[in-house]
Amino acid sequence: MANLKITAGTYSFKGRFEEKLAPKTCAKFRSLLPYEERIIHVRWSGEACWIPLGELDLGLTYENHTSFPAPGQIIVYPGGISETEILIAYGGVRFASKVGQLAGNHFITITEDLDKLAEMGRSVLWNGAQKFRIELA
Repeated sequence: MANLKITAGTYSFKGRFEEKLAPKTCAKFRSLLPYEERIIHVRWSGEACWIPLGELDLGLTYENHTSFPAPGQIIVYPGGISETEILIAYGGVRFASKVGQLAGNHFITITEDLDKLAEMGRSVLWNGAQKFRIELA
């Protein structure tokens, strides 16, 4: 069931919270909706876009975490050895930073228009930062 609208630049996707697998992370982000930021292309992780959040403490620990999110999976790294960040996978990803491999909480899955994810990622890569928004559908 798609209960979220995710907008990245001119691209729009439907998605869902992974509430059974990451209940605390989903509850935190539900409280932040509508969530607006800008995405940029990753530096070390492969085919993904990210939102660097610096020292922001979301009060989260690991749940449903992965280092290899699939296309359409959105993860949040709660901070620790690297900065807090959100990552949106559009292709092959090995989640990492300058300090090495990381794992982030998979808390949203894009469920529709997955065929447009790679196009969105290339747009961010070649055109720079894009507006990003997560809201209830």
